[in-house]
Amino acid sequence: MPALQRRLAEFAAARNWQPYHTPKNLAAALSVEAAELVEIFQWLTPEESARVMDDAGTAHRVRDEVADVLAYLLQLCEVLGVDPLDALAAKIERNEHRFPVGGARRTPGE
Repeated sequence: MPALQRRLAEFAAARNWQPYHTPKNLAAALSVEAAELVEIFQWLTPEESARVMDDAGTAHRVRDEVADVLAYLLQLCEVLGVDPLDALAAKIERNEHRFPVGGARRTPGE
């Protein structure tokens, strides 16, 4: 992960994009890219969405949008000094306490 963050930082630096890579702008860009990922699935049924990677063209679009989302998230983490893996581990731990095994469960459609 740190190597990818360095590559992204070097890519932006080579193009003098740092002035534009503010937390606000990166968060907005992340939101836009996430919306582009959602757009691929927007009108699909649950069954169709489960098979989205079966079509080469759609799979390529999904991979590209996932990459864009991850790139902006990693850049945002870099700018803010957040270790994304530590943040995720801490969140999982909090959720394990909030939602213990055997707790109340909802089924889809409830």
